[in-house]
Amino acid sequence: MATIDELDAIDGLRIVRIESLPFAQNSYIFFRKGAPDCAIVDPGFEPEAIVDWVVAHGLVPAALLVTHGHSDHIAGNAALRERWPDVPIMIGRGDAAKLVDPVGNLSAPFGLSLVSPAADRLLDDGEVLEVAGCRLVVRLVPGHSAGHVVFVVPDGRPPAVFGGDVLFHESVGRTDFPDGDAATLAAGIRGALYRLPDETVVLPGHGPTTTIGHERRHNPFVPDATSGR
Repeated sequence: MATIDELDAIDGLRIVRIESLPFAQNSYIFFRKGAPDCAIVDPGFEPEAIVDWVVAHGLVPAALLVTHGHSDHIAGNAALRERWPDVPIMIGRGDAAKLVDPVGNLSAPFGLSLVSPAADRLLDDGEVLEVAGCRLVVRLVPGHSAGHVVFVVPDGRPPAVFGGDVLFHESVGRTDFPDGDAATLAAGIRGALYRLPDETVVLPGHGPTTTIGHERRHNPFVPDATSGR
């Protein structure tokens, strides 16, 4: 059964985390207090929990934001589109093909043939989105998946990043998948994430939240080259 909790991470922005079985994957719902719409990040294998929460709070999804195309991060797309047919699916250009490819999205090795509806909008590095009253900056951070993107909330107090499977609490995403690469992932973390303010809250695809400052100082997989570690 999915676990649901509300994070008190960013002033003015409500963020709900839904941890789905069987991979303990974090989906997120975020919205401005008092606003009628929300955005959903990485719908997982228990989309009914997302639907129930959104409906119970009288919200309407404005977008499904997908960090990458692995099955545990896209499994809920079809159910959410069935409930809200007009909600657009947005994903990085380099991972869009995985949505409709069970081999590419890694569901086939588990005996599944999971597919999502195709993307409605392909995202590129540096693109700026206005979704559910929130400004997001798209950053490409490959290495776990070739087209993996993260969504930075630069105006948050503190700033935040919906990070998918890039940077975890004192860990990083796996790089042993067909289009993974450890050196590429480390370079992306240093170039796109470690340059964010230390207080930036990292909302990862698995596990607890962390901050950029904590990971720069303590992450054993990606030492911060500027600190001499």
